[in-house]
Amino acid sequence: MRKNFVEELKWRGMLAQIMPGTEEALQKEMITAYLGTDPTADSLHIGHLCGIMMLRHLQKCGHKPIILVGGATGMIGDPSGKSQERNLLNDETLRHNQECIKKQVAKFLDFESKEENAAEMVNNYDWMKDFTFLDFAREVGKHITVNYMMAKESVQQRLNGTARDGLSFTEFTYQLLQGYDFLYLYQHKGVKLQLGGNDQWGNMTTGTELIRRTLGNDAESYALTCPLITKSDGKKFGKTESGNIWLDRNRTTPYKFYQFWLNVSDDDAERYIKIFTSLDKETIDGLIDEHKQDPGRRVLQKRLAEEVTVLVHSREDLDTAIEASSILFGKATKDALEKLDEQTFLDVFDGVPHYEVSRDILGQPAVEIMTQSAPVFPSKGEMRKMVQGGGFSLNKEKLSQFDRPVTADDLIDGKYLLAQKGKKNYYLLIVK
Repeated sequence: MRKNFVEELKWRGMLAQIMPGTEEALQKEMITAYLGTDPTADSLHIGHLCGIMMLRHLQKCGHKPIILVGGATGMIGDPSGKSQERNLLNDETLRHNQECIKKQVAKFLDFESKEENAAEMVNNYDWMKDFTFLDFAREVGKHITVNYMMAKESVQQRLNGTARDGLSFTEFTYQLLQGYDFLYLYQHKGVKLQLGGNDQWGNMTTGTELIRRTLGNDAESYALTCPLITKSDGKKFGKTESGNIWLDRNRTTPYKFYQFWLNVSDDDAERYIKIFTSLDKETIDGLIDEHKQDPGRRVLQKRLAEEVTVLVHSREDLDTAIEASSILFGKATKDALEKLDEQTFLDVFDGVPHYEVSRDILGQPAVEIMTQSAPVFPSKGEMRKMVQGGGFSLNKEKLSQFDRPVTADDLIDGKYLLAQKGKKNYYLLIVK
């Protein structure tokens, strides 16, 4: 018996809208479904994860997932949920972005499977690049009326909204282009179902309508959306003050990625662990119960952060992130600091006071540096007292003499000194 994909999405809180007949079709046979993603960057961010997890659950339920990279549509821009037209990309950039995205998605989907439901990646540029405007107008445009297109919520919002520039013809045709993707995949790959975020519903139903009008009423196609994920305070999920949380380690370090999930609220952790992990219902219900007994232990957040970090990065990256997290609060050593790559080191100490000092300080007594070059202590006397009481550390090592010279050997990564007063007060000196 095939596992019920729709039921799986329902209990996980991942189902927003579904066309009639979709669940029955999924129970009857293996369905090939696709989800489109936008290749405007060479990495996905966690805002894309809900859609990718839908494909993962689909494949685990015995169906075939196809991820479509919108090379052609990425050159145009989609009005859904946007107030401005986006920048257009060239072919070389799109191809590079596609390869990077495939590597990331391969951690979630099985592209190598010998089973008939192996995942595939396609690019709509491949079938759009030689499609002339005249052919498009004749083969696609004639099937869908302007009245039908105008009624779409995404179009109405742009026409009546705050965008100064209105809606360009390019963007207006976007729903036809996305609709044609569905028709093309239906005809060439046997795709019967399109998955996407709830803001895509209008474009997706245009696709099912185009299939019906082009191929007749017997051509059955379906659409299913996941809700747009928000935080419990209503703000956009996945954005931080410093921008998106990316899946690419060069844009967001595994440490910062891990910290994002670790710091979500209790309510969000309860929702996110269902959406962003593959843990089963029994395990998740158990974790929720355990968390409610003692919320201070943050059981849900820890398990969520662990699962997603391993899925996106690796077990080794998770261990490094946990070790890095303990540096601020634990009894880490200088060795632990030196093991961190520079970006992770800076991420760990992101929130502590930073002071830039000249290389001329090397060779000077610590007390001079911590009072004159950087205001770690208001006076030499105060530093002397704290050093004598064993309360001051340099690079996680207790300083035994307040006037010991600081040399180049003390520098981490050749340019950092980490001063620590007591347990929690850190200062980062950047030697330039």
